This record gives sequence, structure tokens and C-alpha cells, in this order.
Amino acid sequence: MYEPLTFFIIATTFVLAGTVKGITGLGLPTVILALLTIVLDLHNAMALLIIPSLCTNLWQAFDGRHSRVVLKRCWPFLLPATLFIGLGGQLLTVIEPQLLSGLLGLLLICYASLNLLGMRLQITEEQSVWIGPVLGAINGTFTGMTGSFVVPGVLYLQSLGLTRDQLIQSMGMLFSLSTLALALSLSGQGLLNTDQLLLSFTGLLPALAGMVLGKKIRQKLSEELFRKVLFLVLLLLGIYIVSSLI
Repeated sequence: MYEPLTFFIIATTFVLAGTVKGITGLGLPTVILALLTIVLDLHNAMALLIIPSLCTNLWQAFDGRHSRVVLKRCWPFLLPATLFIGLGGQLLTVIEPQLLSGLLGLLLICYASLNLLGMRLQITEEQSVWIGPVLGAINGTFTGMTGSFVVPGVLYLQSLGLTRDQLIQSMGMLFSLSTLALALSLSGQGLLNTDQLLLSFTGLLPALAGMVLGKKIRQKLSEELFRKVLFLVLLLLGIYIVSSLI
């Protein structure tokens, strides 16, 4: 059981992470992992994010009118992105956690920097038939290793030319499926038990409150400003993670 100060840090982290997610559609696991690894190890931080991440992502995935269109376009990516998390989970038990955290930070920095510099991929519907499964497998492996669902998944989804609302829903679907698979992977590796799962519920209400606040902020942003905020958040998170390891 955690001390009161640790509980306060956890709750504050989930409010902040929920707000970031409400604004950008992502970032809840990354913010949680970046901040909670100050007071917890990576494995415990990954376990705590399961329930809040799953519930907020399910809300995001179905809070809109584009579910059928998004699924039709994205399923070749979503399926391997889910299935390959088990492989990443196997690697999680044999690779030094600090190295995995560093990998996560570097991936975020590279991804955000490319987008802030205006370098964006464009993938046609025909190309997505074979590119989607490849990047999905890579994304799933990285998710199992680091607990982050972002790279290269969000880069791929963004390259499909989806509208802002479609992109938000597609990320919600990716993150929901990834959270379920990550929970199974952690449980199979003995890194997630009933006590940790119950503790994970403590972050749910703070995360939902933050998400409501963030969604209200997002509605006031233009498409271009939304994208800049999205990638700036990712860049800062990546820099923070890497600098904390130096």
C-alpha cells in the first residue's frame, strides 16, 4: 500500500494525464509513465495505468460517429498492433527497464520533431493494406516493451488523412485494444496481480475528470493548433523521459 503523499502524486498525475488526453486524444499512458516513474518502478507504473487507460480509451473510441469508417480503414493495422504486444511483453522481462524507458523517450522525440518540422507521411488506402500490418506489428512490440502505444501507431494513423474527429476515434480504438492486450501480457509475465488492478481503479476518476476538462479545451482549438499542441506535448514528454535517465 502506498503512502498518502504517493497517492496524492498518483491522483495529480492522472488528472494531468487525463487533461492532456482530452486535448490531444493521446498521452495518458505516456504522461503517467513519465511522472510516476519518479516515485515507482516502470512495472508498477504500467500496472497502475491499466484501468484508467482502458476506460478513457473506450470512451474516446466510441464518442463520435465515425466508428464504422475508422474500423474499415484501420483494421489491417489494429489487428497486428494488438497481437504483437505479447512478443514485446516477453522482451520486457529480459531487457533492462531503464533502456526501455530511454527507447520510449527517443521514439517520442523523433516522431514529434519530424511533425513539428512539417515532415508528414501520406499513405493511400491501397498502400495501407501492406504498410498497416508491418507498422502494426512494430507498434505492438514497442507497446509490450514500453507500455506506450504511440510510436509508430499515431504516425501511421495520422498519415491516412483522417479528419481530427476520425483521428481521435482511431487512436481511441488503438489504445483500447492495446490496453487490453498489455494487461494480458503483464498478467502472463507475473507483473500484474489483483491488488495492482484494484489500485489501478484509484486513478480512474481523476483521469476522467481531467479528460472532461481537456475535451472542453480541445473544442476551442483549430485543426492546426490542435496538431501543434499534440506534437509539442509528445516532444516535451520525450525530452523529459530521456533527461530523467541521464
